[in-house]
Amino acid sequence: MNSFYLDRPLRLAHRGASHEAPQNTLAAFLLAVELGADGIELDVQLTSDGQVVVIHDFSLEATTDGQGLVKDHTLAELKQLDAGGWFDPSFAAECIPTLQEVVATVGRHLLFNVELKTRSLRDDGLASAVVRIVEDHHLLDRVVVSSFNPLALQWTRRRNPWIPIGLLYAPTSPLPLRRPWLRHWIELDALHPFYSMVDGAYMSWAREQGYRVNVWTVDEPGDMEQLVRLGVDAIMTSRSNLLSQALWAG
Repeated sequence: MNSFYLDRPLRLAHRGASHEAPQNTLAAFLLAVELGADGIELDVQLTSDGQVVVIHDFSLEATTDGQGLVKDHTLAELKQLDAGGWFDPSFAAECIPTLQEVVATVGRHLLFNVELKTRSLRDDGLASAVVRIVEDHHLLDRVVVSSFNPLALQWTRRRNPWIPIGLLYAPTSPLPLRRPWLRHWIELDALHPFYSMVDGAYMSWAREQGYRVNVWTVDEPGDMEQLVRLGVDAIMTSRSNLLSQALWAG
């Protein structure tokens, strides 16, 4: 997993360059390349016909002109939706991309933090589908798989123990995740806390435990500079240009 990281915090564009383009679209990911991001954070779900699509919300209303749940639609149905017009009319041609399309478009330029969006308590096939794509595109040293659902991480680990996994959590997460007490059961490579949970004591503890620390979502320059000084491994941000300035200042 060390090959994924640099000697400074990675700049991971949160859902792509989502301040300047509609989140989780090819336009946002291509712009992240232009802005000099080291990698992208993106969210994946399964369609009703088992395809891996890149979209954050479980329902379609927030970022498309569709309705209902992502999982209840086929890929062909989802491809008919406008996934960019809500952001700006100039992006109305953007559609929901598949993970395959994102990898084919920017995979030679960027690292990937793939977040599994699933609430299932049973293996729903998402982890297996993502693992296949990672393996097919030889991304083992360019990807970390993350999730708020520890079971999804366990499913990923069972299918390929060489793919790094990281647990997402926030101050509002259930106590066992917020600590995170399940880390020994899952054998995590990284922790992905909300940035406000990280201070010097946290970093000392994480280093003693051997974890990488990848924080989200940091858009204020002062917070970025503080996290750079603390020595986190990756910073997810919607403002890649500001993070580049913070790294320079640090």
